[in-house]
Amino acid sequence: MRTRFRGVTVREGVLLEGPAGWGEWSPFLEYDAAVAEPWLRCAEEAAAGDWPAPVRASVPVNVTVPAVDAERAHAIVRAGGCATAKVKVAEPGQTLADDQARVEAVRDALGPAGRVRIDVNGLWSTDEALARLPVLDRAAGGLEYVEQPCATVEELAAVRRAVGVPVAADESIRRAADPYRVRDLEAADVAVLKVQPLGGVRACLRIAEDIGLPVVVSSALESSIGLAAGVALAAALPELPYACGLATAQLLAADTTTEPLLPVAGEIAVRVPALDPGHPVAAPDRVAHWEARLAEVRALREGRLP
Repeated sequence: MRTRFRGVTVREGVLLEGPAGWGEWSPFLEYDAAVAEPWLRCAEEAAAGDWPAPVRASVPVNVTVPAVDAERAHAIVRAGGCATAKVKVAEPGQTLADDQARVEAVRDALGPAGRVRIDVNGLWSTDEALARLPVLDRAAGGLEYVEQPCATVEELAAVRRAVGVPVAADESIRRAADPYRVRDLEAADVAVLKVQPLGGVRACLRIAEDIGLPVVVSSALESSIGLAAGVALAAALPELPYACGLATAQLLAADTTTEPLLPVAGEIAVRVPALDPGHPVAAPDRVAHWEARLAEVRALREGRLP
C-alpha cells in the first residue's frame, strides 16, 4: 500500500485461473473460513466468466482518502482526478479536530462543486454520531452521505432519524446474517455493496434488486484483477446514481496488471485487465499460508469442518 489504510500496509490474496481468465480471492487475514467462502465464490465466478452484460461503458468513481493529515489529504484528492471523495474518519488515536481538518482540506481540493462523503466504519456510538456529524457536515460544506456511522442497524436507524445527512450502510449489509434488516428498519438511504464479501456479481445484483436502495459499489482493497468484478457489478446495475468506491488501485504501490483500473476524468472504463506475468508473488511461507486457507474453505464446503 502507498499509505497505511485501516491498519493494512501489505495487501495479500490469491489469483485463480479459470476457463475465462482470472479471479481474485483476497479475504483479509483475520477472516475465518466461513467469512472467506463468499469471497472464493466471487473469484470462481470471475474465472468462469459468469458476469452479466454491462449496461454502461464506464463507471464514475470517488477518490479514497485514508486517515492522513490535511496536507496529504489535499494532495491525494488533487492527484485522484475525481469529482467525489470518500474520506476516512474516526481513526483510533485521532481526534475530531483531525477529521475536521482532513475534511476541510478535501473540500478545498475538490472545489465547491465536488461531493464529499465520509466513512466511519461503525466506530461511533449514537451519541458520538449525533455530536460529530454536524461538525463534519459543516467542514465539508454539506456531506453527500455518511457511511456506516455506527455498528448496528438499530443505531443506524436512530442516527438517520435524527440528522439531515443521508446514511449509507456497508458493514450492516456485508457482515449481517440478514442484510435486509437495513431495509426493514429504514436504517439507510444508500446500500454499499462489496462484490467479494457478498459472493460475486450476480449475488450482489440480487441483493440490489431486493434491498430497494440506491447502490454504491465499493472495493475491498483488491488488485485490479479483483476490482474488475466490482466494475462489472457497477456496469450491470440498472441505475447508478452515485460515484462508486472502485478507484482504490490508486492506493497500491504495485498491482497484478500493467493496465490497472485507474480513473480517467473521474471514471473507470468497463474492462478486464490482463494479468501481468511479472506481478508480485508472495514468499514461500505466504504461499503455504494461502494454500492452507484455500484448503480450509474447500473443506468447509464439503462438510469436512465442524
